[in-house]
Amino acid sequence: MPEPLFSDLYRDTEHLTWAPVEQVRRRGRQRTRRTRIAAGLAAAVAVAVVASGAAALAGRPDAAPPLPPATGVPTTPAPSPTTDPTPSAGPAPTRGTPSSPPSAGGPSSWPPSRTIPAGATLQIADLPRGFTMSPGKGAGDWTLESATSYCENRLPSLAVGVVATRFVQFDSPTDWLVERVTRHSGTGAATAMQRVRRIAADCVPARSGDSLSIMAEGLGGADSVLVGGEIEGIPSRWLFVRQGDLVAQLRLDHQAAPAEARHFAKLAADRLCVGTDAC
Repeated sequence: MPEPLFSDLYRDTEHLTWAPVEQVRRRGRQRTRRTRIAAGLAAAVAVAVVASGAAALAGRPDAAPPLPPATGVPTTPAPSPTTDPTPSAGPAPTRGTPSSPPSAGGPSSWPPSRTIPAGATLQIADLPRGFTMSPGKGAGDWTLESATSYCENRLPSLAVGVVATRFVQFDSPTDWLVERVTRHSGTGAATAMQRVRRIAADCVPARSGDSLSIMAEGLGGADSVLVGGEIEGIPSRWLFVRQGDLVAQLRLDHQAAPAEARHFAKLAADRLCVGTDAC
């Protein structure tokens, strides 16, 4: 007994009329030829579109090259550059060292720093052999201001617009040297140097034998003065050097002559240039 599947197939196809084999083959060849012709025409149209686009863009040197025909693979467009939506208000202010120094002799347009770098003070390499740096940081009554307490009259303060201070001290087996560097606002540094001269010239000693006097000027830097004194029989030497808005006060050896003071004045002036753009 035949399988049900074959029985159904025989029943469905029993009365069908099959085309001759040669006719089926001819129809297949015609379909293949039409498919090839259609594909060729599509390629020719694509080439013509690209060529016409290139010809149209030939007169535009800034135009982008034409895109190739789509290949069926989706592409991701390149992200466009983003811009800051906030409009620019001009160059931002910078801080630190100016890109160009101010003209010689003119006022600096840079705001004064509230600090004094360590390099603006004397260094151990500046001192004779045998000196070492001390942690004392200038402690004690060694300044010219402390000597004014032995004057009967009232004298002006040297702290004119001081915004920063740095001390350094060096010791040797036989002597010690201490330096104080102050930064002044506005014209305070020049005013302080004027007051140094007033103190030396106007002091009225409270004791007989005490004295203050100017021993030398113009030893180094933009301005400098060496003040000598003797208080209660003890001689002292104070050297002041100014560069820009910085003033250095040095306590030198009590017998230092102007020649020795000149040596230290030049060293101190060079060091002060580390902390000011006036050099």
